Amino acid sequence: MIGNRVAKRMHELGMSGGELARRSGVPQPTIHRILSGTSVSPRQENVERIAKVLGVTTDWLWKGEGSIPPAAGPLANVEPGPKVRGFVPLISWVQAGAWCEMQEPLELEDAEAWLPCAVSHSSATFALRVRGLSMFNPHERRSFRDGDIIFVDPAKDYENGSLVIVKLASSKEATFKQLVLEGERQFLKPLNPSWPDPIIELPNDAAICGVVVSKVEIF
Repeated sequence: MIGNRVAKRMHELGMSGGELARRSGVPQPTIHRILSGTSVSPRQENVERIAKVLGVTTDWLWKGEGSIPPAAGPLANVEPGPKVRGFVPLISWVQAGAWCEMQEPLELEDAEAWLPCAVSHSSATFALRVRGLSMFNPHERRSFRDGDIIFVDPAKDYENGSLVIVKLASSKEATFKQLVLEGERQFLKPLNPSWPDPIIELPNDAAICGVVVSKVEIF
C-alpha cells in the first residue's frame, strides 16, 4: 500500500508528516489520509510531489518497484529502526474520554499530530501524552514518566494486569491505570508504589477505552 511505503521512507529520513507537507506542498490532512490508508489512490500530482521530497520514484511509491537510495547525511550512520506499522493520531485526554463515550473515530483534523507506531495495532488506535507520575515505577520494566507517549488500541482485549485507559462517569477526561481483576470485580491501580491514592474499584458506569500496547520515552 502506498501509505506504508511513504511511512517507511519518512521513518528512514526521520521526517514528520508536518515536514513532508511543508516541503512537498501537499496539505497535511492529505498526507494523513495517505499514511492512515484512508486514501489508497491519491492524486498523481501529489504522489509526484511526495516522491520528490522523499527521494524516490513514483513507481516505487505506487508499486514498490525499483530501488531507493539510502538516507543521506548523519542518518546514513544510524541503524534501521523498528518497522513502522502505520501512523496514529496523538489526541488529548479530553478527546480520549469523548471518544470512549461516542465510540466513533476521530476526524483527521482533530489530532495534535500523527505518530509512527512500530507494533501491530488496529485502525482505531490513538496516542496520548502521559501526564503526572502516578504510573511511574523506577523498579519495574513497565514505567511511564510525565511526557511519555503511549499508544492505545481499543480493539485489544484486556486481561488482569493490562494497562488501560478508562473513562469514569464523574470526569470528562480519561485516566491511565493498571487493571486488576479479582473474580467479577475490577480495580484500577497506579504503578507508582509511592502514589498517595490507593487502588480503587472500577465503577459499573466506567468504560475501558483501550489497552496500552506501546510507548515512546521522552527525554
